[in-house]
Amino acid sequence: MKEEAEIHVEELKKDPEFLANIAKLEVECKAEQSIAKGYQLLDAQLIIEAPEEEINEIFTFIVNNAFDRLAQKLSDAQSFDMKEAEDLATARAIYEHAIERYSQKDKKGAKEIFLILHHTIDHAVLQDAMMIHAASVMAGHTFEDFIDNLVDVSAVDENDPLAFFIQTFSEPRADVLNKFAKEIKEAKAELKMFKESQ
Repeated sequence: MKEEAEIHVEELKKDPEFLANIAKLEVECKAEQSIAKGYQLLDAQLIIEAPEEEINEIFTFIVNNAFDRLAQKLSDAQSFDMKEAEDLATARAIYEHAIERYSQKDKKGAKEIFLILHHTIDHAVLQDAMMIHAASVMAGHTFEDFIDNLVDVSAVDENDPLAFFIQTFSEPRADVLNKFAKEIKEAKAELKMFKESQ
């Protein structure tokens, strides 16, 4: 099976139509400043095992544009509509950046981004999930603790467009939120101050 996959990748690397589609996607992605197309481009580049600097360049484009868009949403007092492809891709990029911060033990940065996502995502389940992420950081859990003890990866539906976000937990969401009541109270106070300062 692995050999078949490798042969398939080798064929794609030489497939003029596939390569032309990647080139077209790259042009569109930059012209439209599209994060959703940036992710499509990233996936295609990863499939053909593009050079690391090309992959890093796309990733940087995605993250920079996502934070620019977040700043715009905040200044316009708008939310991310998770049914809209561009908003979903933007929130995903910000979330992945927060997860990276958490895994690298930047607890302050991770907590702030999770709280901002809680504040800006227009989706009740994801809002709760982001609050749980932030509360886990505030309670002093490491990223590994969070994944091993709080998250239920077996419940992830891979066909869900929101599957990039951790939103399934080892206990019902309401129970997890209750466990973190103290941290959530603090988080809500921080958010209130943030909203007032806007």
